[in-house]
Amino acid sequence: MNARTDPSIFASPELYFATLSSGIRVPYVASGSGEPLFFVHGSLCDFRYWDSQIGVLAKDFYCVSMSLGHYWPGGDGRALGEFSWKNHVAELAEFIAAMDVGPVHLVGHSRGGCVAFQLAREYPHLVKSLTLADPGGPLQIDGTPEASLPAATETLRAQVAELIENREIEAGIELFVDSVSMPGIWRKSPSTFRTMALDNASTLPKQFRDPLPAYSREAAGEIKCRTLLIAGQKSPRMYHDNVERLAEWIESAQTQTVAGASHGMNVTHAAAFNRLLQAFVR
Repeated sequence: MNARTDPSIFASPELYFATLSSGIRVPYVASGSGEPLFFVHGSLCDFRYWDSQIGVLAKDFYCVSMSLGHYWPGGDGRALGEFSWKNHVAELAEFIAAMDVGPVHLVGHSRGGCVAFQLAREYPHLVKSLTLADPGGPLQIDGTPEASLPAATETLRAQVAELIENREIEAGIELFVDSVSMPGIWRKSPSTFRTMALDNASTLPKQFRDPLPAYSREAAGEIKCRTLLIAGQKSPRMYHDNVERLAEWIESAQTQTVAGASHGMNVTHAAAFNRLLQAFVR
């Protein structure tokens, strides 16, 4: 792997590229020393999404945030393949193994929460603890029809994809971001988040063509590591439902709520989110 991996050498976040054995070139930042704390971003985001965590938690942990394949700045490896959650799980597993720092404390948000969940199932030896913040994806409840997103959500996503593909990019992003957080949140977002979302706009139509797998009692039962589930108090109901069900299904899972926060809790309420994460991982 073409990357610096000694935790002691990172004094502040710097952009690196790890070239994996599969040929994928992964952009990432790393800072600090101590036990490894790896972050997985969700929709419209990249390694920059976790700046508010790395800037604080690197005092106590070796913090690493990477961009999944196809997200900005789009590491130029030709081995990326199609955009899919399965490919992202495999890529993340290869990246963690290549960093060679042992099992990690893994933190995932939204779509990244689903990727982290699936990685903890498939590669348990790589994960010391699992934190899922507003994990995205549908729920499969025993005795009910096959899980899928609500029809209204599918309709809205089709509108978002059409806007983006017609180069009405900001209108499409605003519609999507407000739907997964709260009305008006896009216009109130800091410029750093807006820039990041615009940089990653092209991934949304690809994401919509690749539905996330449903959480089920059986799948959740395969998670054996310590798990923390975090919800934003004002997040849409679907995220609360996921947190509540996964808390029932994952053995000894803990739950926390970030008061006053919606879906982007680790950005808008970074101090509260960091305290919860630090207390759990310690």
